[in-house]
Amino acid sequence: MTYNHSALLIIDMINNFDFEYGPILAKKALRIAEPIKRLKDQFNQRQLPVIFINDHYNLWKADYDKIIDYCRNPYSQPVYERLLPGEKDYFLIKPKHSAFYGTALDTLLHQLKINRLIVTGIAGNICVLFSANDAYMREYTLAIPNDCIASVDDTDNHYALMMMKNVLKADIEPSNHEIYQHYIM
Repeated sequence: MTYNHSALLIIDMINNFDFEYGPILAKKALRIAEPIKRLKDQFNQRQLPVIFINDHYNLWKADYDKIIDYCRNPYSQPVYERLLPGEKDYFLIKPKHSAFYGTALDTLLHQLKINRLIVTGIAGNICVLFSANDAYMREYTLAIPNDCIASVDDTDNHYALMMMKNVLKADIEPSNHEIYQHYIM
């Protein structure tokens, strides 16, 4: 591949947080929503692809309005209000942890001639890690800004970041680091 095109992936940020540690993850998701939004705005300004990949909550429809309605509650609303998909953003649903498993993501990325990904979202030690792993196996260059992923447990989040850095060769600097200007060109 001789092109250098990037896409921003936003994983599971539309979430109902309706599970045992959901309120904890909701607070952490709210903290990472602003840096993700800044990246999203930069991608939108440069007309680069922003791709939301989300759990389907057994609705099985890639309709973010229906998923937002399903997820609407006091935990989720402050998060997704900061990160609603825009008119030109893509929105895919996923059946399992990885954004690649059972989705059209890889096909879409190839059509868009993408070879670099900035991966953001929740949970860092599950869906983000599994998605980054699958992206690496498909030979995408990866960046996972450490201020743009969150997990219930901070130790698990740190471990996931170290795995992505050391094994998947991902850049993990904070989202305001100059390295990301190379991704947004």
